[in-house]
Amino acid sequence: MTTNYVELHQHLEERLAQLGRELPGPMSGFARLHKKATEDGALSSKTKELMAVAISIAVHCEGCVAYHVHAAMAAGATRPELLETIGVAILMGGGPASVYAAHTLDAMDQFRPVDTADMTSA
Repeated sequence: MTTNYVELHQHLEERLAQLGRELPGPMSGFARLHKKATEDGALSSKTKELMAVAISIAVHCEGCVAYHVHAAMAAGATRPELLETIGVAILMGGGPASVYAAHTLDAMDQFRPVDTADMTSA
């Protein structure tokens, strides 16, 4: 069964917002950490989100895949950039990361259908 990553992302957004209302201390602290850790600096926000995608795959976090693929694509990551990110994750995570790499392809395709122009530049 294929996970619907668009729905999973929306569900996570709703549940994290609820946690923010019900558990404001830790969640507002985490939100600030997330914002500061992923904002442009020596590395671009896009690069940082690509790093988060690789880590999501390596640690086998399906919700993280949904969240960070969405964020990376929103930051301008292309399909070829995401595919190279998947390659690094497989290197670092081995066989189990390969399975999450397949999940990441599903997430990429669901957030933006395959762009044939991206495929030719890979």
